[in-house]
Amino acid sequence: MDFNINTWLKGYLDELKALFGSRLLFVGLQGSYGRGEATDSSDIDAVVILDLATPGDLKAYGAMLDTLPNREKVCGFISGRQELLNWERSDLFQFYHDTTPVFGSIDFLLPLIGKEDIHRAVRIGVCNIYHMCGHNMVHEKDAEILKALYKSAAFTVQAIYYDQTGTYIQQKAELIPMLQPQEREILQTGITLKKQPNMVQAEFERLSELLFNWASGLIIKYKTELN
Repeated sequence: MDFNINTWLKGYLDELKALFGSRLLFVGLQGSYGRGEATDSSDIDAVVILDLATPGDLKAYGAMLDTLPNREKVCGFISGRQELLNWERSDLFQFYHDTTPVFGSIDFLLPLIGKEDIHRAVRIGVCNIYHMCGHNMVHEKDAEILKALYKSAAFTVQAIYYDQTGTYIQQKAELIPMLQPQEREILQTGITLKKQPNMVQAEFERLSELLFNWASGLIIKYKTELN
């Protein structure tokens, strides 16, 4: 039988409310289900925010998940409200915009996120990509690592577009035509690699150079802008 995310979410939310009651502040979806891009192999990337999260709560949450169908698909994030309010702001930017609400709201996070936090999100993203891409070109030469780096780059591209326009677009297909040529090529390449996984091995050197040079340019650009 085909998996239906809406049916699953209803049962999941009912169990969460029974478990945590009024302590449950927010439930959301991230990842491909949150963006409406899910495939049969996609994980259910669930976000749960409580008034306060204790180790006992985590244990109870895990035990509840074990009673649900498709348990193997479930991953995600659980946190207390205060921890989230004091989280690294550059992470909060992506967290807020990539989370689709199912129950409650995290709009209280939005006033915390400033322009500098968006710049930092871009800079951290491209620094990590540059570092790992260079390491992979010299040492690992691993096609799967390169594929993962292109997947990671998609989030950085979203942050760059938001920095330029003030608009966050979750769906890649909708975002591509709006982008500048360099970011468009990076995002389109990531989408193509998902559909044609063998391409990454065949064109490993070219694709690595493309990503490495893109990250290099952005490290310099965003560092200069912040100095």
